[in-house]
Amino acid sequence: MPGPLLAVDAPSLLYRAFFALPSSITDEAGHPVNALLGCANQVLWAIERHDPRAVVMCFGAEAAVYRKELYPSYHADRPEMPEDLARQWATARAFFEAFAWLVLDHDTLEADDLLGSLAGIEAAAGGTAVLFTGDRDMFQCVGERVIVLFPGGKGGPTVIDEPGVRERYGISPAQVPDFIALRGDPSDGIPGARGIGEKTAREILRVHGSLENAIAHADSERPKVAMTLRDQAMQLREFREMATLVRVPLDRPADGPTSFAGGAREAQERGMDRLASRLRGLAGG
Repeated sequence: MPGPLLAVDAPSLLYRAFFALPSSITDEAGHPVNALLGCANQVLWAIERHDPRAVVMCFGAEAAVYRKELYPSYHADRPEMPEDLARQWATARAFFEAFAWLVLDHDTLEADDLLGSLAGIEAAAGGTAVLFTGDRDMFQCVGERVIVLFPGGKGGPTVIDEPGVRERYGISPAQVPDFIALRGDPSDGIPGARGIGEKTAREILRVHGSLENAIAHADSERPKVAMTLRDQAMQLREFREMATLVRVPLDRPADGPTSFAGGAREAQERGMDRLASRLRGLAGG
């Protein structure tokens, strides 16, 4: 039986690696390669444990155009990309393609949208998908055939399945966009409903099932919550739309094993001697 499709949120892992590893990790020209090295090591960790049939590295717009149009403050507070990360970002495609990993990019949508689309395509074809991302928005994709691999666990990235989503938030994966609309998401600049935090958002969805039903039955809630649901109804629907992934028409990726030898050559050229040695070992010499 073939392994899962491994779809990677490349921006998420690159940023995490850049800030987690020292900038003293450099190539022969003295330029930091910490983001590329850390990202590659994380993907290799996932490959060793999940034996994917193919790896797809997903990139996209920093902020989806339609989301900015709905709410101009979306991603507005995010700082400029550091120069040392931007230099690595510019060469990331060539680096990842040396491993024979498919690299996808989108001009107007985000990497999240590509990951969600790949998950849907893979599940519809009867396969399974592992989404490697540090973005909790992606929990909406979790299901019988799709899991999220969330970085940062004590023993490595954490597998988030459907029970895991319920354990963390007390909601189903399908309710995640409604939950974000109500609770908000500071990392994306989505404020959520006034006066409604995580606990109240969870309870609203437990009782009503969806944001739309909660708005329709606002009068059954406490006065302050009812007023918020009525007064912010249009805005909350926009927040939900922003939190809902857009399906991108994509072909199902073909099977493609990782080229450890190709990765080793690329890593060696970038001064990543230990990674190159590890990859040569995986390649068998």
